[in-house]
Amino acid sequence: MLSRLDDRFALLISGRRTALPKHRTLRATLDWSYDLLSVPERLLLQRLAIFAAPFSLEAAGAVTGNGGGLTAEIADGIENLVGKSMVTADLSGVIVHYRLLETTKAFALERLMEGEGSRQLAQRHAEYYQRFLERIEDEQGIGSANLSDLGNVRAALEWCFAPYGDSAIGVRLAVAAAPAFLAMSLMTECQRWCEQALLTLEDTTRGGREEMQLQAALGISLLFGRGANEAARVAMSRGLAIAEAQEDARTQIRLLGPLSIFYVRLGDFNTAMRYSKRASAISKIITDPDAIAFAHCCVGFSLLHSGDLSGARVELEATTENQPRSQRDSIRYSGFDHYSLAGVHLARTLSLQGYQTRAAEYARQVIRHAASLNHPVSLSITLHWAISVFLLAGDLASAEEHTDWLISRAESHSLVPYTAIGHGFKGELAVRRGDAATGVEILQRCLVDLQAMHHELVITPFSISLALGLAAIGQFAEGGALIDERIRLVAINGNFGYLPELLRAKGGVILATPNPDGDAAEKCFMQSLELSRRQGALAWELRTAVDLAALFASRGQVDSVRTLLRPLLNQFVEGFDTPDLKAAERLLVAGG
Repeated sequence: MLSRLDDRFALLISGRRTALPKHRTLRATLDWSYDLLSVPERLLLQRLAIFAAPFSLEAAGAVTGNGGGLTAEIADGIENLVGKSMVTADLSGVIVHYRLLETTKAFALERLMEGEGSRQLAQRHAEYYQRFLERIEDEQGIGSANLSDLGNVRAALEWCFAPYGDSAIGVRLAVAAAPAFLAMSLMTECQRWCEQALLTLEDTTRGGREEMQLQAALGISLLFGRGANEAARVAMSRGLAIAEAQEDARTQIRLLGPLSIFYVRLGDFNTAMRYSKRASAISKIITDPDAIAFAHCCVGFSLLHSGDLSGARVELEATTENQPRSQRDSIRYSGFDHYSLAGVHLARTLSLQGYQTRAAEYARQVIRHAASLNHPVSLSITLHWAISVFLLAGDLASAEEHTDWLISRAESHSLVPYTAIGHGFKGELAVRRGDAATGVEILQRCLVDLQAMHHELVITPFSISLALGLAAIGQFAEGGALIDERIRLVAINGNFGYLPELLRAKGGVILATPNPDGDAAEKCFMQSLELSRRQGALAWELRTAVDLAALFASRGQVDSVRTLLRPLLNQFVEGFDTPDLKAAERLLVAGG
């Protein structure tokens, strides 16, 4: 049976020779049952075979009823077929769904193809699901489609773009289906059908609403499914150009946000901020609270990574103050939940400002919210930045637990960038735990993948971990060169959020060499402290101060240790059990 399940027709023609004739094969059994049906029931069964997945009575009426909708005759006919075991009913949901068993469907579809009208039936099937998706997006939100609906949508798309199908209907169906694919984080599938539809667009429809929506969905699916590649930028930019030409403010905001994220990932923070500010300006024109919140999120995201923590906090808090009208409303703008993105970046902002306990609690709260959405892209984004919060607090156990979750979720949904990020965290954890050789090996492989995806935003922190790992295994020149290269790129791209940590790491690599230059290391630490204070990044300042205080202690400069650490420790109001604060306390105690 297992070897023949892929061939449903083969299952219809085999059976025991000793059985009664009507039971000798499934085909004979189905022939016998089919002959017992009335003529209208036979016709209805054939037409129901057009459904590739479970369907509702409404769908059955629209597709099998010659465009007249559900009638009593169709409803009664389906109930009769259920009673005769030709159709099964699923009563578990609010709406009853029906389906044909695979062998029954194969039998009925064979009979349907023998007659006329199968093309018209397939066309009505595709048109129904196009209208269905458009209706639920307008009335209930894009998350209302379920896997059964998408099973029929997939089958309709396959038919539309086949040589014998109707590509014009396929384009409209792909436009309607793209938000549902994004809502379910089916990025590869969204990419496939958007590309197929764009290939078949007529010249007369280029530059219109259909191309705009397809380019937008294609760009977003590529960004989150494959990374910040050129194809994603081209698609989103083309969609934005059409939206601007048509003065479509909502679609402009929908694309300006992902374009901002695209350039943040590239490490081009100046361009990212321009897109964020454009989104903010347009959001004030329309009165949609979700659009306004999304714009605040984009600006806050860009400010955080450029090192403006106070400005970022204002923008991110403005996002989180407004809750969405429904849990999935925010996803329609960009293919992810921007409330989760803003929340987890607010947690990171708080952690950098020195509120480690509050940040960790808030990060866990945002993770619970993102998990409740059942939207893998949003959850992957949230886990990524939440892990950075746990690492900053020195909570390696929580970081490892959520890294495993991130890798599992990203791999199961083909979210390639987040799979690579998860492995990067694995490497960082290994370095932090003293297994530098393993960590270096993992991080080097991970960085190759991330560089291929141009994901500069995470290349910088993973490069810091790699440099420290290289120093730990004696490859001091390589570690130092890596840090210098990242500092050079930060100066060009404006990714100043990580600059204090880069300077601290450079000082650490210098001190790890066999003949360390203490003055050069001290200079790096002092630059890191100055920049940390300018950014208001108390966490970076503390981490650097601990390293500098250890250098002072090694020289016997006890007064310098006290002068550096005591005023700094007085600024903290929580997180006293974190490793960095404990290390600072130990240095103070040791210095008397």
